[in-house]
Amino acid sequence: MTDLARLSAAQARRIALAAQGFAEPRPAGRIDARHLRRVLNRLGLLQIDSVNVFSRAHYLPLFARLGPYPRELLDRMTAYTTTSAKPPPRPELFEYWAHAASLLPVETQPLFRWRMARAHLDPWQSIKQIAHENPQLMDDVRSLVAEHGPVRAGDTGIPRPAPRPGHMWNWHDGKTALEHLFWAGEVTTAKRVNFERFYDLPERVFPPAVLVAPTPREADAKRELVRISARALGVATEADIRDYFRLSSASTRAAVVDLVDQGELIPVHVEGWGAPAWLWHDARRPRQVRARALLSPFDNLIWFRQRTERVFGFHYRIEIYVPEPQRRFGYYVLPFLLGESLVGRVDLKSDRQAGVLRVQSAWLEAGGAGHNADEVADELAAELATTAGWLGLAGVEVMPRGDLAPRLAAAVG
Repeated sequence: MTDLARLSAAQARRIALAAQGFAEPRPAGRIDARHLRRVLNRLGLLQIDSVNVFSRAHYLPLFARLGPYPRELLDRMTAYTTTSAKPPPRPELFEYWAHAASLLPVETQPLFRWRMARAHLDPWQSIKQIAHENPQLMDDVRSLVAEHGPVRAGDTGIPRPAPRPGHMWNWHDGKTALEHLFWAGEVTTAKRVNFERFYDLPERVFPPAVLVAPTPREADAKRELVRISARALGVATEADIRDYFRLSSASTRAAVVDLVDQGELIPVHVEGWGAPAWLWHDARRPRQVRARALLSPFDNLIWFRQRTERVFGFHYRIEIYVPEPQRRFGYYVLPFLLGESLVGRVDLKSDRQAGVLRVQSAWLEAGGAGHNADEVADELAAELATTAGWLGLAGVEVMPRGDLAPRLAAAVG
């Protein structure tokens, strides 16, 4: 195997960080929509999540890479508001099931039409069933959206059922019908108000160029999604690439073979990975990375936990759904990236009433990944102060839990 085909673990880690935008310094001046578009083009998508104990997840990957940016810039791109004001006429991003619930550039919508065509096969059981079991309701909901859109799930007039143990989402049939139509591409998100989704017809939301764009063959669409994934990952295994847009293993393997034949992916051996890997042909290979960022649990860099452990040696699990007595690190825990390593983790809560960013717990990764505890505490304190300011909070408060908490409290103080 040639030198080009071998990468050390450190080289692969730096390539992965560079591909995700962490090898470049944050902008020093005013951040505008062009900065956001560059990051979005690099990443391909942002994951959405409803948890708001610290911040909505979709804001955080941009902050990790750009620093304090005006969140209203992203709101205008997505038609997310806190009022019932009309959304912009043509949002730049649209919502769909990509990695999970995601925000994507509108021009990529044709790449997901094959998934929309499988709405009777792919979604979870309740969404699949409702179209077969209640076709009259589906027709009624279609008419409601067509005549009165944008509409909320509550506009269907169907009450929410009593809470059911073991169900993450307590949807009524009207909401489920809308979600089936959303999966099928018959409706889309026109806007969100306080994160509540308003549904409307695609022709009233998407730019005309998207609506008239030809539908690619399924294999071509999946190849393009694999291309976006491989470029965003830098160097990756088949499982890494597959997870980015939740593709099947067979589809991913076929697309990887095509991209290798075209010279866009290069087979490589990565030290310690234990699985075949592929390098994006144009991936940057920096000699060092000097990053500093708090990473959302849903950040593209770490959302595939197997890759996070393989690339960074960092075992990470989100504990939101773990009963509190059984949580090891906390409820909403963010890894802390310093230099090229994940060196610690903090459980964060935005106490908006008190006006503080509260560190519920702070933990140093074993050995500090080459950084001493005082350095980690100082850098983390600086990043927390920047984060608090971005969120409009007056300060940072550190609770006495976690092995890094005493040093971090001193650094914050």
